[in-house]
Amino acid sequence: MTMNATPSGNRTHIGIFGRRNAGKSSLINALTGQKLAIVSDIKGTTTDPVSKAMELLPLGPVVLTDTPGLDDEGELGAKRVEKALQALRKSDIALLVTDAAEGLDASDRALLERIRAMQLPYLVVYNKCDRADCPVEDAQHSACVSALTGRGIHELKERIAHLTHEGGEKRLLADLLSPGDAVVLVVPVDEAAPKGRLILPQQQALRDVLDAHAIAVVCQDTELRRTLDGLGRKPRMVVTDSQAFASVSRDTPRDIPMTSFSILMARYKGYLDSALRAMPAVESLQDGDTVLIAEGCTHHRQCNDIGTVKIPRWLRAHSGKDIAIKTCSGAEFPDDLSEFRLVIHCGGCMLNEREVLYRMHEAERQGVPFINYGLLIAHMQGILERATEVLQ
Repeated sequence: MTMNATPSGNRTHIGIFGRRNAGKSSLINALTGQKLAIVSDIKGTTTDPVSKAMELLPLGPVVLTDTPGLDDEGELGAKRVEKALQALRKSDIALLVTDAAEGLDASDRALLERIRAMQLPYLVVYNKCDRADCPVEDAQHSACVSALTGRGIHELKERIAHLTHEGGEKRLLADLLSPGDAVVLVVPVDEAAPKGRLILPQQQALRDVLDAHAIAVVCQDTELRRTLDGLGRKPRMVVTDSQAFASVSRDTPRDIPMTSFSILMARYKGYLDSALRAMPAVESLQDGDTVLIAEGCTHHRQCNDIGTVKIPRWLRAHSGKDIAIKTCSGAEFPDDLSEFRLVIHCGGCMLNEREVLYRMHEAERQGVPFINYGLLIAHMQGILERATEVLQ
């Protein structure tokens, strides 16, 4: 996968925050060497978060997000500030930009408190240092630049790169494989399958198998039994779309490990253990309970859509209860989850890890169990233990 093809969910998300006219848009243009953001002396030019995926050396593939001013005013301004704060929860790195001549004000300090509470890597960027001295309060977390002249921009890039977390790259399943292992990827092609392409978790799994110097065998669920019979050896595992769990479980011998793309995504995004602890909530649903089904992407929904049709139908049939269903998608996720008895999330392939974990932690903080599609389907099929044992 080339840098330009790196999915948004696998990029480092850098949020640019600050007051109106602090120079946030100018800083993005200086960091990228491109005129990506509109620059104006008029306050409030940026009215919505604007994201751009690109490669930022020496860091690599990133998403830069320019946000509305934290000091925006009025009813509409308050909504813009709310959008900026929503962008914060998906940021891997926060840059708080302020005018060097003005320093930090109350809105800046309030955001700093929030950033520190989130334990989010950050820098306070004092912009326009060509016009004023930088009133640095914390040298470890501060940088002085001029987006106009380019002063300090190279050094800022280097410091941003060092803010990323240390440690090895996380893998979807390559760490479960040895060179030469065979992995069967089951990819149903039905009315829900995108025309002419594979969905992101399937692409990512395929690349991960190749990176592990293992052997990927791809088939539809209707050809799985024939594929296994023709392999001539036992594969390391079978990975399936969760919707095909019933037939894949039936056609895969018990001594061959089996899981799903969605369950692998729960592990990859870092919430598998938490979701497994939350699974008993499925059996405690009662008449009148409301369940939130959340998806990280927006897509054209088919007549038999997984989130709005299949899972509600399966869940009501499994529980035997009259359950109310609400849905959300894309960047929207309720701040107040008190009305929900359970949150069922998609795999989260289009969201970065920080955003998915934010949603999980918010659910936990408000006492609402948080699980995902694959785990729920496996549980309802009675194969949850089997579908997760290869990951333990």
